[in-house]
Amino acid sequence: MSKEEIWVVPFFGQGHLFPSMELCKQIASRNFKTVLVIPSNLSSSVPSSLRQYPLVQIAQIQSTPTLPQLGPDPIHHHHHPPPPPGHNDQLVVGLENLLQAQNISPDSARPICAILDVMMDWTAEIFRKFDVPTVGFLTSGACSAAMEFAIWKAHGVDLKPGEIRLLPGLPKEMALTYLDTKRRPHGPPGPPPPEHGGGQLGPSTGSPPPSIPPPFDGPGQRKIGPHKPGSPPPLVNGVEGSIALMINTCDDLERPFIEYLANQMGKPVWGVGPLLPEQYWKSIGSVLHDREIRTNRESNVTEEEVIQWLDSRPRGSVLYVSFGTEVGPSMEEYSQLASALEALSQPFIWVIQPGSGRPGPPSSAPGNTEEGYFPHGLASQVGPRGLIIRGWAPQLLILSHPSTGGFLSHCGWNSTVEAIGRGVPLLGWPIRGDQNYNVKLVVAHLKVGYMVCDDLSEKIKKEDIIKGIERLMGDAEVKQRAVVLSAKFQNGFPISSVAALDAFRDLLNQRAA
Repeated sequence: MSKEEIWVVPFFGQGHLFPSMELCKQIASRNFKTVLVIPSNLSSSVPSSLRQYPLVQIAQIQSTPTLPQLGPDPIHHHHHPPPPPGHNDQLVVGLENLLQAQNISPDSARPICAILDVMMDWTAEIFRKFDVPTVGFLTSGACSAAMEFAIWKAHGVDLKPGEIRLLPGLPKEMALTYLDTKRRPHGPPGPPPPEHGGGQLGPSTGSPPPSIPPPFDGPGQRKIGPHKPGSPPPLVNGVEGSIALMINTCDDLERPFIEYLANQMGKPVWGVGPLLPEQYWKSIGSVLHDREIRTNRESNVTEEEVIQWLDSRPRGSVLYVSFGTEVGPSMEEYSQLASALEALSQPFIWVIQPGSGRPGPPSSAPGNTEEGYFPHGLASQVGPRGLIIRGWAPQLLILSHPSTGGFLSHCGWNSTVEAIGRGVPLLGWPIRGDQNYNVKLVVAHLKVGYMVCDDLSEKIKKEDIIKGIERLMGDAEVKQRAVVLSAKFQNGFPISSVAALDAFRDLLNQRAA
């Protein structure tokens, strides 16, 4: 067994943890012992299957018991309250103790590298004390990071109606428009929850998008709250002092943005994803059952009922509607969506979470009784044309089924790449953060979808939704482009990402020589 260890330190939330686990598998396949370093309270979120990989180990740092447990849904980025006082100190001491133990143990050696989620950049100081080189890891896409970086370099953007601003180094189609800067704030008051960084451009200040720091306020860690206008986006701090940057994407999706970041940062930037479950890649061309990968949670339907309903629909006819478990429209907008779905003749699956439409993130935890929006009466109005799912839904099954012809989505990164990989065009309804840039990537660069409406500064109306759905589901060309793009993944995990991971291995070997 290899004695050369690489540590992977994820940020909290399953949108960070699950890509990190897939990254561990990829690195271990290159004959490195790979250690996933997590607080002990997250251990229950690590599936037993990960422990079956002989070169993957899990190192737990004792954590405060009152920290929230992660739920079983790996699709979306979850918002957790800040750790209790002293927890950050526990992580610092725990990491230092682990590294010290490696130094004195005759059977262990100091790790040759640590891969740190960019939201955990404060831990880089600890690894530097032990002369361990670090690599930054971004679990979202390259486009959102590149756009944030370019806007920061431009010292903010303040556009007038009708004005367009090119961002030097980025594709022309990614030029900022006035409407790009007019994003309506969503979510509860105060700083946004920890996703990937990013946010809305200020409609009056023209300031760069507020980045989202870790929810810590302790020694060597950033303060709580969005960074001040003009200060660098989180990626800049996240890769400072690192030898390279890994991004959860691939060349076929985001090559210009990967190259832009590499040129700006003067260090290797590798697309090493999309870091989706290996069953996703092995099942290309067939229906994928979520139960093979993901733990089922409370729902009013079973996978069998969903597949039977889909089997009864014509190919490419079904609109899938889901905003995930983290963000969603307002109560009023949900009502407009229900009216739009009722008015159309389109078959649809609508997934809606308990607590949807209320301030703060919806919750789909088992036993949750939080009241939120639910389209009461819609099922009886639309009959068998619609399938309304409350709670958990088998998203991978739905996206991989040939009857699914479109996806109305908030365009979180994992949902976006899952749809693209299965050739499903997207109707983007971004809520906050990197979702705005993900939609722009889908619409302007990849051309495999549309925006639900051009102006997101106002609440979305029924007429906007109807027009958007009809446009998406009636456009044979956008569907064909989505199929052509998905064909690039028909052989499984992207070849460019395999090459990038090999380049990472080679860089470590060169440094060790």
